[in-house]
Amino acid sequence: MQKLNQSHPFAHAGALSLLALCCVLSGCDKGDANKDADRELSIKEGDARATGSACRQAGRALEDCYTLNPDAARASVFTGWKDMNDYMRENKIDDVKPVIEKPKPASTTSDSKDRSSRR
Repeated sequence: MQKLNQSHPFAHAGALSLLALCCVLSGCDKGDANKDADRELSIKEGDARATGSACRQAGRALEDCYTLNPDAARASVFTGWKDMNDYMRENKIDDVKPVIEKPKPASTTSDSKDRSSRR
C-alpha cells in the first residue's frame, strides 16, 4: 500500500470536502423551519390576494374590503383587487352581486318570551 505524499496539494482535499459537507448538512433543521415560515407567509399572502379579487368581483370598494377583512394584509388585498379590476375591464365583465341574503338577527321579543316562560 502506498502512502500519500503530505506535501501534495490535493492530499487533504478529501478530508476538507468531508468537513465542508458536514458543516452544510448540520444546518438542515434550520432550513426546514424557515421553509415552514415562508410557506405560511405565502399562504396568508395568497389568501389576502384572493380576498381582494373576490371583493372586486362582488363590486365592493377597496376600503370596504379592508374593513370587512381587518386581518388580511392590505398590500396583498390591494394587489388582488387591482388584478381583478384590470382583468374585468379588459374582458368587459360586470360585477357579480351577492344573491344570498344576510341572516337576520334574532328578535328581542322571542328572548323576552323565553325568559318569562322560565319563571
